[in-house]
Amino acid sequence: MATIGFIGLGVMGSPMAINLVRAGHTVVGYNRTPAKAADLVAAGGDAAESIAAAVTGAGFVALNVPASADVEEVLTGPDGVLAHAAPGTVVVDFSTIDPATAIRMAETAAAQGCSFLDAPVSGGQEGAAAGSLSIMVGGNDDAYERALPVLDAVGDTIAHVGPSGSGQIVKAANQLIVAANIQALAEAVVFLEAHQVDTSAAVGVLAGGLAGSTVLNHKAHRMIERDFAPGGRIELHHKDLGIVTAAARDAGVVTPVGSLVATLMASARANGDGGLDHSALLRGVLRLSGKLDEDAE
Repeated sequence: MATIGFIGLGVMGSPMAINLVRAGHTVVGYNRTPAKAADLVAAGGDAAESIAAAVTGAGFVALNVPASADVEEVLTGPDGVLAHAAPGTVVVDFSTIDPATAIRMAETAAAQGCSFLDAPVSGGQEGAAAGSLSIMVGGNDDAYERALPVLDAVGDTIAHVGPSGSGQIVKAANQLIVAANIQALAEAVVFLEAHQVDTSAAVGVLAGGLAGSTVLNHKAHRMIERDFAPGGRIELHHKDLGIVTAAARDAGVVTPVGSLVATLMASARANGDGGLDHSALLRGVLRLSGKLDEDAE
């Protein structure tokens, strides 16, 4: 069992930290908003008042923060992780960031005698709570092997996909597929509703055929019920699709569907839906169909 400092106790980070406690690890969590540590403490973890307090004495440091700049600040800031981590510490970054930042953070950590794994996750809040996330890991073999007990506590599909930055590339591909699926599902739901069929029955039978998917299973009911309470927020998926389009350009490949979905995600954000779950792409389809105001009534 390990001592783990966990930085970032938000929608995903909090249940992940709790699952580490349930697996028998000692977890000391830190969040800029202290109240967000309450669930971790209730589960048997500890709350720290600073990154230094969370990191000191930990063999592993886990991160789950919103963006590349946040990861860099948390790791390399004057009171950041690397200022306090002991040599040999393995940093496991569960955040979704751009691959170049992941590579740079791995190099910076190595210069301090630490290891850095980019280990973004997929599965949303439900997967985080259930400990059933998919985790795609980039970094060196030794750090990956050492971190497996940590990874096993929060995920059930774990793959070491290559050197530093590789995890983020795979996550970008994941976000491309997920966004395209959500958009297609949103269009299908609006289409079904417009024809006044039993939409719940319709998506149930679609789930049993070739159209079935994890996205349909988890997002169709949200769309039908207009329940857009945030899990995977549009503003974060917008950020992720920016990573996709930039990485595709760097590799010289085209992603026509990805580019379109990135535009639709940006439109949703620009129209004030950034804080909603990405299933709220349905609102964009309604908006384009002239039915959003009608739907609100």
